[in-house]
Amino acid sequence: MMKPAIFIVLMLLGLVTVSYSQDKFITKTGHVWFFSSTPMENIEAHNHQASGIIDTKTGDIVITALMKSFEFQKALMQEHFNENYVESTKFPKTSFKGKIVNLKDINFSKAGKYKAKVEGELTIHGETKKISHTGDIEIKDGKILVNAKFNVVPEDYKIVIPGLVREKVAKQIEVKVEMVYEPMKP
Repeated sequence: MMKPAIFIVLMLLGLVTVSYSQDKFITKTGHVWFFSSTPMENIEAHNHQASGIIDTKTGDIVITALMKSFEFQKALMQEHFNENYVESTKFPKTSFKGKIVNLKDINFSKAGKYKAKVEGELTIHGETKKISHTGDIEIKDGKILVNAKFNVVPEDYKIVIPGLVREKVAKQIEVKVEMVYEPMKP
């Protein structure tokens, strides 16, 4: 028969593991897409393989996406995007590292919708810039659903658009993020 002290220690270790895993939520199938609209052409690309983690205790957020995982309607656009603009071989991923700054306004243990203000650093094409945006967080069925929309100026990230196609690419690209985070398993 197990001694009571050993049993209590094992129970406490189990509780620590459960509470740890409930603070961190993860996804490997996040959806990030962008849209460029000009009078000459609309360009849209989707990536359904973004990874992310949220620590509900600290508000820390990290999201990464492989640039080559963005899919375009036209293969030639995808090729130009990877080879000429974002140089995916040299700069294979984009990332955001930041924090929910209004963490106290979000109750991760209660179903509902919340506005989140996020600040951090966005890295694209080897360039890192500080950004600050708001988004929506919904707590539903034990998951965290995140939706955000913001604009990116390619020039800010040293992405050069050749003169020949400059009129086909918007000066500001609309970026949308849709993530469904599930509790991280220990």
